[in-house]
Parts: sequence; structure tokens; C-alpha cells
Amino acid sequence: MWLLRLLAVILVVAIGAGLLIYVITGNRYYLAFAWRLFRYGIVFALIIFALMIIERVAIIPA
Repeated sequence: MWLLRLLAVILVVAIGAGLLIYVITGNRYYLAFAWRLFRYGIVFALIIFALMIIERVAIIPA
């Protein structure tokens, strides 16, 4: 779980850096980069949450 939190922090820092560089340079590439990271982060989070829900709901015969 600590790894997921670390990845989330790195993602937020990378998105913030992309937005900051966009503001400084005005190059739209960095804005697109930040948007792409945001979208991939949301998709990854949804997949992780879905796996956690399936783990809770699934009855695994022992």
C-alpha cells in the first residue's frame, strides 16, 4: 500500500511540474503531458479500486 501512495505522490508532483513548466514557457506540450499523466493516473486508480472491491466481494473457496 505504501508503494501506491508513493506513486500517487510522484504523480501529483509530475503533474504539478508539467503545469508549472507550461506556465513558465507557454509550450503546450507540457500541458498535454500533465493532462496525459492525469488521465493515466485516474485509469490506474480505478483499476486498483476495482481490484480491491473484487477482492472484498469475491468468495474464494478454501
